[in-house]
Amino acid sequence: MATYETVRDVMTHAVTAVGRDEGFRDIARTLQHWGVSAVPVLTGDGRVIGVVSEADLLLAREHEPETYTGLTAGALMSAPAVTVHPDSPLAEAGRAMARRHFKRLPVVDDEDCLVGIVSRGDLLKVHLRDDDDLAGQVRFELIAALSPPDPAAIDVRAQDGRIVLSGTLPDTTAAALLQKLVRAVPGVVDVEVRLAAPA
Repeated sequence: MATYETVRDVMTHAVTAVGRDEGFRDIARTLQHWGVSAVPVLTGDGRVIGVVSEADLLLAREHEPETYTGLTAGALMSAPAVTVHPDSPLAEAGRAMARRHFKRLPVVDDEDCLVGIVSRGDLLKVHLRDDDDLAGQVRFELIAALSPPDPAAIDVRAQDGRIVLSGTLPDTTAAALLQKLVRAVPGVVDVEVRLAAPA
């Protein structure tokens, strides 16, 4: 069962990056070759110190028409870089992208070394989960939440990200809590609760 809870679960590990001394033309070639709009800028030991984008290149060409081709990534980059940790929740990465209008974020470890990249498309992977996989994670979460009561008393069905819970509950107060728990599972788009408490 695949889980999609943290940046680590969806990020791309193979990342294109440039060094701080990379020249304008080489950066432009890198962006074009890999079909990306921005790349992290790294120190010699792999730490992320900034990001250089197509917009940075175009601004330099416009504002420094005589000298822009001599500029390096260190001069062109936006710094400090907005980054995210692999163990950060997906919602945190999504909020950071939305606030800054970024399409992707470098993923760094505790020493700020580049370990991957996460894009808007990566964040959307949670909504493309197979229904069986999604139902399996919901069952797993219910087992943890309902222990020791019998989780087998609850049937979990998934269709296009919509979860239907049916069966019986130990008491009526648990229904709202379970609905909240299931809504928090990445990839769940709606929850319908058809649970009844025993008479």
